[in-house]
Amino acid sequence: RGGAGAAMGAGGLWALLAALRAGWCLLPQAGYLHPDEFFQSPEVMAGDILNLQVYYPWEFLSSSPCRTVVFPLMTSGVTYWVIKSLQQLDLCSSCINGYTLLVSPRLLFTMFSFILDYSVYRLAPLWEADPWKALVLLAGSYVTLVFYTRTFTNTLEGLLFALLMVLVSSRKSDGSLAEPTSGPLIGIVTTAGFFNRPTFLAFALMPLLYWAGLIVDSQKSIKTIINHFLKFVLCACFTAVVFITADTFYFTPMGLDNIYSIEKSSLFDVIGQLSEKMIVTPFNFLSYNLNPRNLALHGSHPRVTHFTVNGIMLFGILHVLAIGAGFKMLKKYIYRLIRVKSHYRGSPGLLLHSEGNPTLLLFYFVPLAFLSLFSHQEPRFLIPLILPLVLFSTSQNRAVKWKHVIIVFNVLGALLFGCLHQGGLIPCLFRLEQLLHSPESSNHPRHYTLLFAHTYMPPRSLLNIKKRDTHIEVIDMAGSEEETLCRTVEQRANNFACNECHVFVIIPGTVRATITKCGVSYKNETLIFPHLSMEDPPQIPFLFSGNWRSQLGLHILQVGRDQ
Repeated sequence: RGGAGAAMGAGGLWALLAALRAGWCLLPQAGYLHPDEFFQSPEVMAGDILNLQVYYPWEFLSSSPCRTVVFPLMTSGVTYWVIKSLQQLDLCSSCINGYTLLVSPRLLFTMFSFILDYSVYRLAPLWEADPWKALVLLAGSYVTLVFYTRTFTNTLEGLLFALLMVLVSSRKSDGSLAEPTSGPLIGIVTTAGFFNRPTFLAFALMPLLYWAGLIVDSQKSIKTIINHFLKFVLCACFTAVVFITADTFYFTPMGLDNIYSIEKSSLFDVIGQLSEKMIVTPFNFLSYNLNPRNLALHGSHPRVTHFTVNGIMLFGILHVLAIGAGFKMLKKYIYRLIRVKSHYRGSPGLLLHSEGNPTLLLFYFVPLAFLSLFSHQEPRFLIPLILPLVLFSTSQNRAVKWKHVIIVFNVLGALLFGCLHQGGLIPCLFRLEQLLHSPESSNHPRHYTLLFAHTYMPPRSLLNIKKRDTHIEVIDMAGSEEETLCRTVEQRANNFACNECHVFVIIPGTVRATITKCGVSYKNETLIFPHLSMEDPPQIPFLFSGNWRSQLGLHILQVGRDQ
Protein backbone atom coordinates (compact mmCIF):
# COMPACT_ATOMS: atom_id res chain seq x y z
CA ARG A 1 0.00 0.00 0.00
CA GLY A 2 2.83 2.36 0.86
CA GLY A 3 4.43 1.75 -2.53
CA ALA A 4 1.14 2.30 -4.34
CA GLY A 5 0.50 5.50 -2.37
CA ALA A 6 3.96 6.82 -3.17
CA ALA A 7 3.42 6.04 -6.85
CA MET A 8 0.08 7.87 -6.81
CA GLY A 9 1.68 10.85 -5.10
CA ALA A 10 4.50 10.94 -7.63
CA GLY A 11 1.99 10.55 -10.44
CA GLY A 12 -0.02 13.51 -9.17
CA LEU A 13 3.11 15.63 -8.86
CA TRP A 14 4.13 14.73 -12.40
CA ALA A 15 0.65 15.73 -13.66
CA LEU A 16 1.01 19.14 -11.95
CA LEU A 17 4.45 19.67 -13.47
CA ALA A 18 3.14 18.61 -16.89
CA ALA A 19 0.31 21.14 -16.56
CA LEU A 20 2.86 23.78 -15.56
CA ARG A 21 4.87 22.99 -18.69
CA ALA A 22 1.87 23.48 -20.97
CA GLY A 23 0.45 26.45 -19.05
CA TRP A 24 3.75 28.32 -18.92
CA CYS A 25 4.11 27.84 -22.67
CA LEU A 26 0.71 29.47 -23.22
CA LEU A 27 1.34 32.29 -20.74
CA PRO A 28 3.89 32.69 -22.54
CA GLN A 29 7.45 32.40 -21.22
CA ALA A 30 9.15 35.77 -21.63
CA GLY A 31 12.75 34.59 -21.28
CA TYR A 32 14.81 34.64 -24.49
CA LEU A 33 17.44 31.90 -24.37
CA HIS A 34 19.33 32.29 -27.64
CA PRO A 35 18.60 33.76 -31.09
CA ASP A 36 18.66 30.26 -32.61
CA GLU A 37 15.30 29.48 -30.98
CA PHE A 38 13.79 31.90 -33.49
CA PHE A 39 16.21 32.07 -36.40
CA GLN A 40 16.54 28.34 -37.08
CA SER A 41 12.83 27.73 -37.60
CA PRO A 42 9.96 30.18 -36.79
CA GLU A 43 11.55 33.29 -38.33
CA VAL A 44 12.33 31.49 -41.60
CA MET A 45 8.88 29.91 -41.88
CA ALA A 46 7.10 33.18 -41.03
CA GLY A 47 8.79 34.71 -44.07
CA ASP A 48 8.13 31.76 -46.37
CA ILE A 49 4.56 30.88 -45.38
CA LEU A 50 3.07 34.07 -43.93
CA ASN A 51 4.98 36.48 -46.16
CA LEU A 52 6.16 38.55 -43.18
CA GLN A 53 9.22 40.73 -42.95
CA VAL A 54 11.91 38.56 -41.34
CA TYR A 55 15.64 38.22 -41.11
CA TYR A 56 16.94 35.13 -42.91
CA PRO A 57 20.06 33.74 -41.19
CA TRP A 58 22.99 32.81 -43.39
CA GLU A 59 22.38 29.06 -42.90
CA PHE A 60 19.12 29.34 -44.86
CA LEU A 61 20.48 31.35 -47.79
CA SER A 62 20.84 29.51 -51.09
CA SER A 63 24.49 30.60 -51.20
CA SER A 64 25.32 28.76 -47.94
CA PRO A 65 22.68 26.10 -47.12
CA CYS A 66 23.71 24.50 -43.82
CA ARG A 67 20.33 23.66 -42.25
CA THR A 68 17.71 21.26 -43.49
CA VAL A 69 14.34 22.84 -44.17
CA VAL A 70 12.41 19.62 -43.46
CA PHE A 71 12.06 20.04 -39.70
CA PRO A 72 11.23 23.78 -39.83
CA LEU A 73 8.52 22.94 -42.36
CA MET A 74 7.17 20.08 -40.23
CA THR A 75 7.06 22.17 -37.04
CA SER A 76 6.82 25.96 -37.34
CA GLY A 77 5.73 25.63 -40.95
CA VAL A 78 2.76 23.43 -40.09
CA THR A 79 1.59 25.66 -37.23
CA TYR A 80 1.85 28.80 -39.37
CA TRP A 81 0.02 27.11 -42.22
CA VAL A 82 -2.79 26.19 -39.80
CA ILE A 83 -3.26 29.72 -38.44
CA LYS A 84 -3.02 31.14 -41.97
CA SER A 85 -5.73 28.73 -43.15
CA LEU A 86 -7.96 29.59 -40.19
CA GLN A 87 -7.70 33.26 -41.03
CA GLN A 88 -8.31 32.73 -44.75
CA LEU A 89 -11.43 30.68 -43.96
CA ASP A 90 -12.70 33.50 -41.71
CA LEU A 91 -12.75 31.12 -38.75
CA CYS A 92 -10.47 33.50 -36.90
CA SER A 93 -10.32 37.12 -38.00
CA SER A 94 -7.00 37.91 -36.34
CA CYS A 95 -5.28 34.55 -35.96
CA ILE A 96 -1.97 35.95 -37.12
CA ASN A 97 -0.52 38.16 -34.40
CA GLY A 98 2.61 38.35 -32.30
CA TYR A 99 1.21 36.03 -29.62
CA THR A 100 0.18 33.22 -31.99
CA LEU A 101 3.39 33.59 -33.97
CA LEU A 102 5.35 33.01 -30.77
CA VAL A 103 3.19 30.45 -29.01
CA SER A 104 1.92 28.16 -31.79
CA PRO A 105 5.34 26.65 -32.68
CA ARG A 106 6.28 26.51 -28.99
CA LEU A 107 3.05 24.71 -28.18
CA LEU A 108 3.81 22.06 -30.80
CA PHE A 109 7.29 21.59 -29.33
CA THR A 110 5.77 21.39 -25.85
CA MET A 111 3.48 18.60 -27.04
CA PHE A 112 6.47 16.85 -28.60
CA SER A 113 8.37 17.20 -25.31
CA PHE A 114 6.13 14.54 -23.78
CA ILE A 115 8.02 12.06 -25.97
CA LEU A 116 10.67 12.48 -23.28
CA ASP A 117 8.18 11.54 -20.57
CA TYR A 118 7.02 8.51 -22.54
CA SER A 119 10.62 7.43 -23.07
CA VAL A 120 11.46 7.75 -19.38
CA TYR A 121 8.38 5.75 -18.40
CA ARG A 122 9.29 3.01 -20.88
CA LEU A 123 12.99 2.88 -20.06
CA ALA A 124 13.01 3.34 -16.28
CA PRO A 125 12.17 -0.30 -15.38
CA LEU A 126 14.93 -1.53 -17.70
CA TRP A 127 17.54 0.55 -15.89
CA GLU A 128 16.54 -0.18 -12.26
CA ALA A 129 14.75 3.17 -11.86
CA ASP A 130 11.31 3.91 -10.47
CA PRO A 131 9.22 5.20 -13.43
CA TRP A 132 7.25 7.83 -11.49
CA LYS A 133 10.23 9.17 -9.57
CA ALA A 134 12.11 9.44 -12.85
CA LEU A 135 9.16 11.25 -14.44
CA VAL A 136 9.00 13.75 -11.57
CA LEU A 137 12.74 14.41 -11.80
CA LEU A 138 12.42 14.93 -15.56
CA ALA A 139 9.28 17.10 -15.46
CA GLY A 140 10.65 19.20 -12.60
CA SER A 141 13.90 20.00 -14.37
CA TYR A 142 14.08 23.55 -15.68
CA VAL A 143 15.72 22.09 -18.80
CA THR A 144 12.42 20.35 -19.59
CA LEU A 145 10.26 23.32 -18.57
CA VAL A 146 12.26 25.91 -20.52
CA PHE A 147 14.55 24.40 -23.16
CA TYR A 148 12.23 21.61 -24.31
CA THR A 149 9.37 24.03 -24.90
CA ARG A 150 11.47 26.19 -27.27
CA THR A 151 11.98 25.83 -31.00
CA PHE A 152 15.62 24.71 -30.92
CA THR A 153 17.12 22.10 -33.21
CA ASN A 154 18.72 20.85 -29.98
CA THR A 155 15.22 20.13 -28.66
CA LEU A 156 14.45 17.94 -31.67
CA GLU A 157 17.86 16.32 -31.25
CA GLY A 158 16.95 15.40 -27.67
CA LEU A 159 13.58 13.94 -28.71
CA LEU A 160 15.13 11.86 -31.49
CA PHE A 161 17.80 10.65 -29.04
CA ALA A 162 15.02 9.60 -26.64
CA LEU A 163 13.22 7.70 -29.41
CA LEU A 164 16.46 6.00 -30.39
CA MET A 165 17.06 4.86 -26.80
CA VAL A 166 13.53 3.40 -26.68
CA LEU A 167 14.01 1.60 -29.99
CA VAL A 168 17.31 -0.02 -29.01
CA SER A 169 16.14 -1.05 -25.51
CA SER A 170 13.80 -3.91 -26.32
CA ARG A 171 12.23 -6.13 -23.68
CA LYS A 172 9.23 -8.39 -23.49
CA SER A 173 6.44 -7.98 -20.95
CA ASP A 174 8.00 -10.70 -18.75
CA GLY A 175 11.25 -8.73 -18.53
CA SER A 176 13.34 -10.96 -20.81
CA LEU A 177 15.32 -9.57 -23.72
CA ALA A 178 13.31 -9.27 -26.90
CA GLU A 179 14.72 -10.00 -30.33
CA PRO A 180 15.77 -6.69 -31.95
CA THR A 181 13.38 -5.90 -34.80
CA SER A 182 13.57 -2.10 -35.04
CA GLY A 183 16.24 -1.84 -37.75
CA PRO A 184 14.15 0.22 -40.21
CA LEU A 185 12.93 2.68 -37.55
CA ILE A 186 16.41 3.02 -36.08
CA GLY A 187 17.75 3.82 -39.54
CA ILE A 188 15.08 6.48 -40.09
CA VAL A 189 15.57 8.12 -36.68
CA THR A 190 19.37 8.12 -36.96
CA THR A 191 19.35 9.71 -40.40
CA ALA A 192 16.69 12.25 -39.46
CA GLY A 193 18.75 13.19 -36.41
CA PHE A 194 21.87 13.58 -38.55
CA PHE A 195 20.11 15.94 -40.96
CA ASN A 196 18.61 17.92 -38.08
CA ARG A 197 22.02 18.33 -36.43
CA PRO A 198 25.08 16.34 -37.56
CA THR A 199 26.18 16.27 -33.91
CA PHE A 200 23.39 13.72 -33.43
CA LEU A 201 25.92 11.04 -34.40
CA ALA A 202 27.71 11.71 -31.10
CA PHE A 203 24.49 10.93 -29.21
CA ALA A 204 23.58 7.97 -31.45
CA LEU A 205 26.95 6.22 -31.23
CA MET A 206 26.41 4.35 -27.95
CA PRO A 207 22.76 3.37 -28.62
CA LEU A 208 23.76 2.04 -32.06
CA LEU A 209 26.67 0.06 -30.63
CA TYR A 210 24.36 -1.28 -27.93
CA TRP A 211 21.77 -2.29 -30.55
CA ALA A 212 24.44 -3.95 -32.69
CA GLY A 213 25.61 -5.91 -29.66
CA LEU A 214 22.07 -7.11 -29.01
CA ILE A 215 21.72 -8.29 -32.60
CA VAL A 216 25.02 -10.13 -32.69
CA ASP A 217 24.40 -11.87 -29.35
CA SER A 218 20.76 -12.78 -29.99
CA GLN A 219 21.18 -14.23 -33.48
CA LYS A 220 22.76 -17.53 -34.42
CA SER A 221 22.64 -17.00 -38.19
CA ILE A 222 24.97 -14.65 -40.07
CA LYS A 223 22.21 -14.25 -42.67
CA THR A 224 19.81 -12.89 -40.05
CA ILE A 225 22.41 -10.48 -38.72
CA ILE A 226 23.12 -9.17 -42.23
CA ASN A 227 19.37 -8.84 -42.81
CA HIS A 228 19.02 -6.55 -39.74
CA PHE A 229 21.85 -4.29 -40.82
CA LEU A 230 20.65 -4.25 -44.43
CA LYS A 231 17.22 -2.99 -43.33
CA PHE A 232 18.93 -0.32 -41.26
CA VAL A 233 21.11 0.87 -44.17
CA LEU A 234 18.30 0.84 -46.75
CA CYS A 235 15.93 2.86 -44.55
CA ALA A 236 18.72 5.26 -43.64
CA CYS A 237 19.52 5.80 -47.33
CA PHE A 238 15.86 6.29 -48.24
CA THR A 239 15.44 8.87 -45.46
CA ALA A 240 18.57 10.67 -46.64
CA VAL A 241 17.19 10.84 -50.18
CA VAL A 242 13.97 12.42 -48.86
CA PHE A 243 15.88 15.11 -46.95
CA ILE A 244 18.29 15.80 -49.82
CA THR A 245 15.42 16.10 -52.30
CA ALA A 246 13.45 18.47 -50.07
CA ASP A 247 16.49 20.65 -49.35
CA THR A 248 17.52 20.71 -53.00
CA PHE A 249 14.11 21.93 -54.12
CA TYR A 250 14.03 24.52 -51.32
CA PHE A 251 17.48 26.01 -51.81
CA THR A 252 17.58 25.68 -55.62
CA PRO A 253 13.96 26.37 -56.64
CA MET A 254 13.25 25.23 -60.16
CA GLY A 255 11.05 27.37 -62.34
CA LEU A 256 8.31 25.98 -64.56
CA ASP A 257 10.61 26.16 -67.57
CA ASN A 258 13.22 24.04 -65.80
CA ILE A 259 10.63 21.48 -64.71
CA TYR A 260 9.22 21.33 -68.26
CA SER A 261 12.67 20.76 -69.72
CA ILE A 262 13.33 17.99 -67.20
CA GLU A 263 10.07 16.26 -68.12
CA LYS A 264 11.20 16.11 -71.76
CA SER A 265 14.66 14.80 -70.87
CA SER A 266 15.75 11.20 -70.51
CA LEU A 267 16.03 9.55 -67.11
CA PHE A 268 19.82 9.86 -67.14
CA ASP A 269 19.59 13.55 -68.01
CA VAL A 270 17.16 14.11 -65.14
CA ILE A 271 19.47 12.34 -62.68
CA GLY A 272 22.43 14.34 -63.98
CA GLN A 273 20.63 17.69 -63.64
CA LEU A 274 19.43 16.91 -60.14
CA SER A 275 22.82 15.63 -58.97
CA GLU A 276 24.49 18.82 -60.14
CA LYS A 277 22.15 20.88 -57.94
CA MET A 278 22.01 18.40 -55.05
CA ILE A 279 22.13 20.03 -51.60
CA VAL A 280 23.41 17.94 -48.69
CA THR A 281 23.06 20.31 -45.75
CA PRO A 282 24.83 18.19 -43.07
CA PHE A 283 28.02 18.11 -45.16
CA ASN A 284 27.88 21.88 -45.56
CA PHE A 285 27.31 22.18 -41.81
CA LEU A 286 30.31 19.98 -41.02
CA SER A 287 32.50 21.74 -43.57
CA TYR A 288 31.74 25.06 -41.90
CA ASN A 289 32.02 23.94 -38.28
CA LEU A 290 35.19 21.89 -38.70
CA ASN A 291 36.98 25.10 -39.60
CA PRO A 292 38.34 26.60 -36.34
CA ARG A 293 38.21 30.10 -37.81
CA ASN A 294 34.48 29.80 -38.42
CA LEU A 295 33.84 28.52 -34.91
CA ALA A 296 35.86 31.41 -33.49
CA LEU A 297 33.34 33.81 -35.05
CA HIS A 298 30.67 32.33 -32.77
CA GLY A 299 32.87 32.19 -29.69
CA SER A 300 35.70 29.89 -28.61
CA HIS A 301 35.67 28.11 -25.26
CA PRO A 302 38.08 25.84 -23.40
CA ARG A 303 37.58 22.16 -24.26
CA VAL A 304 36.53 21.41 -20.67
CA THR A 305 33.63 23.92 -20.68
CA HIS A 306 30.96 21.24 -21.16
CA PHE A 307 32.34 19.14 -18.29
CA THR A 308 33.08 21.91 -15.82
CA VAL A 309 30.52 24.63 -16.57
CA ASN A 310 27.69 23.73 -18.95
CA GLY A 311 26.84 20.38 -17.38
CA ILE A 312 26.53 21.98 -13.95
CA MET A 313 24.60 24.95 -15.35
CA LEU A 314 21.99 22.63 -16.89
CA PHE A 315 21.80 19.70 -14.49
CA GLY A 316 23.36 20.90 -11.22
CA ILE A 317 24.12 18.24 -8.65
CA LEU A 318 23.02 15.45 -11.03
CA HIS A 319 26.01 16.21 -13.27
CA VAL A 320 28.35 16.17 -10.28
CA LEU A 321 26.96 12.82 -9.09
CA ALA A 322 27.41 11.35 -12.57
CA ILE A 323 31.05 12.50 -12.70
CA GLY A 324 31.70 10.95 -9.29
CA ALA A 325 30.12 7.65 -10.30
CA GLY A 326 31.88 7.74 -13.64
CA PHE A 327 35.34 7.87 -12.08
CA LYS A 328 34.44 4.78 -10.04
CA MET A 329 32.79 2.66 -12.73
CA LEU A 330 33.84 3.74 -16.21
CA LYS A 331 37.24 2.08 -16.19
CA LYS A 332 35.78 -1.20 -14.97
CA TYR A 333 32.91 -1.02 -17.50
CA ILE A 334 35.15 -0.42 -20.52
CA TYR A 335 37.10 -3.56 -19.61
CA ARG A 336 33.88 -5.56 -19.34
CA LEU A 337 32.56 -4.13 -22.60
CA ILE A 338 35.66 -5.37 -24.40
CA ARG A 339 35.32 -8.80 -22.78
CA VAL A 340 31.50 -8.90 -22.86
CA LYS A 341 31.27 -11.79 -25.31
CA SER A 342 33.51 -14.07 -23.32
CA HIS A 343 32.13 -13.09 -19.92
CA TYR A 344 28.40 -13.40 -20.67
CA ARG A 345 28.49 -16.07 -23.39
CA GLY A 346 25.92 -14.71 -25.77
CA SER A 347 24.10 -12.27 -23.51
CA PRO A 348 25.28 -8.68 -23.73
CA GLY A 349 24.47 -8.14 -20.09
CA LEU A 350 23.92 -4.46 -20.64
CA LEU A 351 20.46 -4.57 -19.12
CA LEU A 352 21.47 -6.71 -16.17
CA HIS A 353 21.56 -5.27 -12.66
CA SER A 354 25.33 -5.25 -12.47
CA GLU A 355 25.75 -3.44 -15.76
CA GLY A 356 22.86 -0.98 -16.11
CA ASN A 357 24.46 2.02 -14.46
CA PRO A 358 27.81 1.93 -16.29
CA THR A 359 25.94 1.71 -19.59
CA LEU A 360 23.87 4.78 -18.77
CA LEU A 361 27.07 6.59 -17.85
CA LEU A 362 28.45 5.80 -21.28
CA PHE A 363 25.23 7.08 -22.88
CA TYR A 364 25.87 10.31 -20.95
CA PHE A 365 29.63 10.79 -21.14
CA VAL A 366 30.45 9.55 -24.66
CA PRO A 367 28.39 12.30 -26.38
CA LEU A 368 29.74 14.78 -23.84
CA ALA A 369 33.29 13.82 -24.75
CA PHE A 370 32.68 14.08 -28.50
CA LEU A 371 31.00 17.49 -28.19
CA SER A 372 33.95 18.67 -26.10
CA LEU A 373 36.24 18.19 -29.10
CA PHE A 374 34.77 21.37 -30.63
CA SER A 375 35.91 24.75 -29.33
CA HIS A 376 32.43 26.31 -29.52
CA GLN A 377 30.50 24.97 -26.51
CA GLU A 378 27.07 26.24 -25.50
CA PRO A 379 24.92 24.77 -22.69
CA ARG A 380 21.99 23.97 -25.01
CA PHE A 381 24.16 21.50 -26.92
CA LEU A 382 23.89 19.16 -23.92
CA ILE A 383 20.13 19.17 -23.36
CA PRO A 384 19.61 15.75 -25.06
CA LEU A 385 21.64 14.20 -22.21
CA ILE A 386 18.85 14.81 -19.70
CA LEU A 387 17.32 11.40 -20.48
CA PRO A 388 20.24 9.09 -19.54
CA LEU A 389 21.10 11.40 -16.63
CA VAL A 390 17.58 11.21 -15.16
CA LEU A 391 17.54 7.42 -15.53
CA PHE A 392 20.95 7.13 -13.89
CA SER A 393 20.08 9.53 -11.05
CA THR A 394 16.86 7.73 -10.11
CA SER A 395 18.37 4.24 -10.27
CA GLN A 396 19.34 3.16 -6.75
CA ASN A 397 17.64 6.38 -5.49
CA ARG A 398 20.81 8.42 -5.99
CA ALA A 399 18.95 11.73 -6.25
CA VAL A 400 16.67 11.31 -3.21
CA LYS A 401 19.00 12.72 -0.56
CA TRP A 402 19.68 15.74 -2.75
CA LYS A 403 16.02 16.55 -3.50
CA HIS A 404 16.01 19.90 -1.67
CA VAL A 405 19.11 21.03 -3.56
CA ILE A 406 17.53 19.85 -6.82
CA ILE A 407 14.28 21.74 -6.15
CA VAL A 408 16.04 25.03 -5.32
CA PHE A 409 18.37 24.66 -8.31
CA ASN A 410 15.52 24.11 -10.79
CA VAL A 411 13.34 26.89 -9.38
CA LEU A 412 16.22 29.33 -9.74
CA GLY A 413 17.05 28.03 -13.22
CA ALA A 414 13.43 28.35 -14.35
CA LEU A 415 13.21 31.92 -13.06
CA LEU A 416 16.54 32.93 -14.57
CA PHE A 417 16.11 31.45 -18.04
CA GLY A 418 12.32 31.35 -18.28
CA CYS A 419 11.63 34.88 -16.98
CA LEU A 420 14.68 37.10 -16.52
CA HIS A 421 17.17 36.31 -19.27
CA GLN A 422 16.55 38.90 -22.02
CA GLY A 423 13.01 38.77 -20.63
CA GLY A 424 11.91 42.22 -21.77
CA LEU A 425 12.51 41.75 -25.48
CA ILE A 426 9.48 39.62 -26.37
CA PRO A 427 6.99 41.78 -24.36
CA CYS A 428 8.65 44.79 -26.02
CA LEU A 429 7.96 43.33 -29.47
CA PHE A 430 4.34 42.66 -28.48
CA ARG A 431 3.95 46.29 -27.39
CA LEU A 432 5.54 47.62 -30.57
CA GLU A 433 3.30 45.34 -32.64
CA GLN A 434 0.24 46.92 -30.99
CA LEU A 435 1.62 50.38 -31.76
CA LEU A 436 2.40 49.57 -35.40
CA HIS A 437 -1.04 48.06 -36.00
CA SER A 438 -3.08 50.52 -33.95
CA PRO A 439 -6.02 52.27 -35.70
CA GLU A 440 -4.18 55.59 -35.46
CA SER A 441 -1.16 54.20 -37.32
CA SER A 442 -3.38 52.53 -39.90
CA ASN A 443 -5.42 55.67 -40.65
CA HIS A 444 -2.40 57.99 -40.79
CA PRO A 445 0.55 56.22 -42.41
CA ARG A 446 3.80 56.90 -40.63
CA HIS A 447 7.37 55.76 -40.94
CA TYR A 448 8.72 53.91 -37.93
CA THR A 449 12.35 53.21 -37.13
CA LEU A 450 12.93 50.63 -34.38
CA LEU A 451 16.53 50.63 -33.21
CA PHE A 452 17.58 47.77 -30.91
CA ALA A 453 20.86 48.11 -29.04
CA HIS A 454 22.59 45.73 -26.59
CA THR A 455 19.79 43.14 -26.84
CA TYR A 456 19.62 39.75 -28.49
CA MET A 457 18.66 39.85 -32.16
CA PRO A 458 14.95 40.78 -32.30
CA PRO A 459 12.80 38.29 -34.23
CA ARG A 460 11.10 40.58 -36.72
CA SER A 461 8.31 38.10 -37.36
CA LEU A 462 6.75 38.93 -33.96
CA LEU A 463 6.08 42.47 -35.20
CA ASN A 464 3.72 40.91 -37.78
CA ILE A 465 4.79 43.21 -40.64
CA LYS A 466 3.99 42.16 -44.20
CA LYS A 467 6.83 42.25 -46.72
CA ARG A 468 4.95 44.84 -48.77
CA ASP A 469 4.95 47.27 -45.81
CA THR A 470 8.05 49.39 -46.31
CA HIS A 471 7.25 52.10 -43.76
CA ILE A 472 8.80 50.15 -40.88
CA GLU A 473 12.55 49.84 -40.48
CA VAL A 474 14.17 47.55 -37.93
CA ILE A 475 17.82 48.18 -37.08
CA ASP A 476 19.75 45.74 -34.92
CA MET A 477 22.78 47.54 -33.45
CA ALA A 478 23.75 44.51 -31.34
CA GLY A 479 26.51 45.54 -28.91
CA SER A 480 27.62 48.66 -30.81
CA GLU A 481 29.98 51.13 -29.18
CA GLU A 482 28.66 54.46 -27.89
CA GLU A 483 29.98 56.47 -30.84
CA THR A 484 28.38 54.21 -33.47
CA LEU A 485 25.10 54.07 -31.57
CA CYS A 486 24.86 57.84 -31.11
CA ARG A 487 25.71 58.53 -34.73
CA THR A 488 22.91 56.24 -35.92
CA VAL A 489 20.36 57.74 -33.50
CA GLU A 490 21.28 61.30 -34.50
CA GLN A 491 20.98 60.51 -38.20
CA ARG A 492 17.46 59.16 -37.74
CA ALA A 493 16.39 61.91 -35.35
CA ASN A 494 17.60 64.71 -37.63
CA ASN A 495 15.94 63.42 -40.78
CA PHE A 496 13.73 66.52 -41.20
CA ALA A 497 12.71 65.49 -44.70
CA CYS A 498 10.30 63.03 -43.09
CA ASN A 499 7.55 64.75 -41.13
CA GLU A 500 5.79 61.58 -40.00
CA CYS A 501 8.85 59.66 -38.90
CA HIS A 502 8.94 58.10 -35.45
CA VAL A 503 12.17 56.74 -34.00
CA PHE A 504 12.22 54.32 -31.07
CA VAL A 505 15.36 53.14 -29.30
CA ILE A 506 15.16 49.89 -27.35
CA ILE A 507 17.99 49.48 -24.85
CA PRO A 508 18.59 47.74 -21.47
CA GLY A 509 18.63 49.83 -18.31
CA THR A 510 22.24 48.94 -17.60
CA VAL A 511 23.39 50.91 -20.66
CA ARG A 512 20.62 53.51 -20.74
CA ALA A 513 23.05 56.20 -19.64
CA THR A 514 24.88 55.73 -22.94
CA ILE A 515 21.91 56.87 -25.00
CA THR A 516 21.45 60.02 -22.93
CA LYS A 517 24.85 61.23 -24.14
CA CYS A 518 23.78 61.23 -27.78
CA GLY A 519 22.53 64.83 -27.85
CA VAL A 520 18.91 64.02 -28.67
CA SER A 521 15.79 64.43 -26.58
CA TYR A 522 13.23 61.77 -25.68
CA LYS A 523 9.54 62.53 -25.31
CA ASN A 524 8.25 59.12 -24.20
CA GLU A 525 9.76 56.29 -22.25
CA THR A 526 8.36 52.87 -21.43
CA LEU A 527 9.97 50.47 -18.98
CA ILE A 528 9.46 46.73 -19.45
CA PHE A 529 10.39 44.69 -16.39
CA PRO A 530 12.14 42.31 -15.90
CA HIS A 531 15.02 42.15 -18.36
CA LEU A 532 18.44 40.74 -17.48
CA SER A 533 21.27 41.12 -19.98
CA MET A 534 24.22 38.89 -19.14
CA GLU A 535 26.26 40.71 -21.79
CA ASP A 536 25.66 44.00 -19.90
CA PRO A 537 24.93 42.79 -16.36
CA PRO A 538 23.77 45.20 -13.66
CA GLN A 539 26.25 46.32 -11.04
CA ILE A 540 25.47 44.83 -7.64
CA PRO A 541 25.29 48.18 -5.76
CA PHE A 542 22.61 49.44 -8.18
CA LEU A 543 20.40 46.43 -7.36
CA PHE A 544 20.15 47.71 -3.77
CA SER A 545 19.33 51.26 -4.77
CA GLY A 546 16.05 52.90 -5.68
CA ASN A 547 17.00 52.53 -9.34
CA TRP A 548 17.02 48.72 -9.33
CA ARG A 549 13.92 48.30 -11.52
CA SER A 550 15.50 50.46 -14.22
CA GLN A 551 18.66 48.36 -14.07
CA LEU A 552 16.63 45.18 -14.49
CA GLY A 553 14.40 46.57 -17.21
CA LEU A 554 14.27 47.19 -20.95
CA HIS A 555 13.61 50.78 -22.01
CA ILE A 556 11.63 51.86 -25.07
CA LEU A 557 12.62 55.46 -25.77
CA GLN A 558 10.83 57.57 -28.36
CA VAL A 559 13.22 60.09 -29.85
CA GLY A 560 12.00 63.68 -29.88
CA ARG A 561 12.45 65.57 -33.17
CA ASP A 562 13.00 69.26 -32.44
CA GLN A 563 12.87 70.98 -35.80
